[in-house]
Amino acid sequence: MGTFLLLATEAAAEAESASHGVGLNTNILETNLINLAIIIGVLFYFGRKFIGNILTERRSKIETAIKEAQAKQKEAAAALSDAQQKLTQAQSEAQRLRAVAEENAKAERERILADAVRDVERLKTTAQQDTNAARERAIAELRQRVAAMAMQQVESQLKSQLNDNTQQQLIDRSIAGLGG
Repeated sequence: MGTFLLLATEAAAEAESASHGVGLNTNILETNLINLAIIIGVLFYFGRKFIGNILTERRSKIETAIKEAQAKQKEAAAALSDAQQKLTQAQSEAQRLRAVAEENAKAERERILADAVRDVERLKTTAQQDTNAARERAIAELRQRVAAMAMQQVESQLKSQLNDNTQQQLIDRSIAGLGG
C-alpha cells in the first residue's frame, strides 16, 4: 500500500505542476516518443505494401471507371448524333408529306370546284329544259282550250244562225262540190 500512496502523491504533484502552466516535457521515456517512432516505423515498413496495394487497386478501378465513362460518353455522343440525324430526316419527311398533302388538297379542291361548276351547269340546263317543257305544255293546253272554246262558239253560232233552209243549201253545195 505504500507504493500506492507514493504513486498518488507523485500524480498529485504532477497535476499541480501541470495546472500552473504549460511546459515542455523533455523526458523521452515519459513522452513515449520511442514507442511512437517504433510504431510508425513498423507501420511504414509493413503497411507500405498493404496501403500500396490498396492504392494501386483503387487507381486501377478509377482508371477503369474513367475508361468506361469515356466509352459511354462516346456511345452517347454517337446515339445523340444518330438521333439528331433521324430527327432531321423525320422533319424533312414531315415537310415533304405536308407539301404532298397540300398539293393533294389543292387538286381535290379544284376537282370539287370543277364538279360543282358542272353540276350547276347541268342543273341550269335541266331547269331550262323543265321550264321549256312546262311552257310548251302550257301553250299546248292553251291551244286546246282556245280550240275547244272556238268550236263551242262556232257550234253555238251555227245553231243560232243555221235554220232548215240554210241547212238544205249547205247540203246541196256539199253534194255539188263532191261531184253530184
